[in-house]
Amino acid sequence: MKKDYKISIITVVKNSVSTIEKSIESVIKQNYNNIEYIIIDSNSDDGTSEVISNFKNKIKYIREKDESLWDAMNKGLKIASGDIVGFLNADDFYYENSLKIVNEYFNNKEIDFLFGGVKKYKLMSVFNPKIIKYSFGFYTSHSVGFFIKRKLHLKVGLYNKKYLSADLDFFYKMIVNFKLKGCGTDKNEILGEFSKGGFSSKINYLDHLKDLNQIRIDNNQGKIFVYFLFLIKILKKPLKFLKALLKK
Repeated sequence: MKKDYKISIITVVKNSVSTIEKSIESVIKQNYNNIEYIIIDSNSDDGTSEVISNFKNKIKYIREKDESLWDAMNKGLKIASGDIVGFLNADDFYYENSLKIVNEYFNNKEIDFLFGGVKKYKLMSVFNPKIIKYSFGFYTSHSVGFFIKRKLHLKVGLYNKKYLSADLDFFYKMIVNFKLKGCGTDKNEILGEFSKGGFSSKINYLDHLKDLNQIRIDNNQGKIFVYFLFLIKILKKPLKFLKALLKK
């Protein structure tokens, strides 16, 4: 029998007054009713908090200082009560049937997690976990695209705050260490849009590569292989690497 799973959506925000209303409305106007919406606001001071307060009867709202993006994400996970949890950045948004599509997948397939199609700089619908040991380009997006059974997320663990790309560490553990089962949506099932200029775009490329190295090493990949991947990435984007080096 089909079930309308309770879906918890977590948004972390810090000074996003120009985009937060669109993000919120994309959740509360879904063509799906069983939603818990959690917003973690890191003491915004640009008017974001005032916008959020207009929706306070439709959300769970925490406004307090946090240590980092991942600290705030973990706060949301700890108070979420849904069967399934998803994540929406404060400048991204869902299409109106997105959560209905998500519910259909968790009803019709034996999966622990789902990566939905996302419109980024292009339409992203690939999901290929077979390449995870040498590429993190196996998935569509964390914000907008990723949904997982909440209890299994907590079993794998919270986001490790020591990493810049703590979601990639989580995905590696989820797929390789815990062997959770997932799938991607069909190519024509795009869940929403991921905006340019988010947290990841502000990370120095060299710091990003070093972070990926540490994630792989901490998850027991051999150092020789990890640094071989590091070299390949440098050779593929030498100008980007050089610019990042000069900024250090």
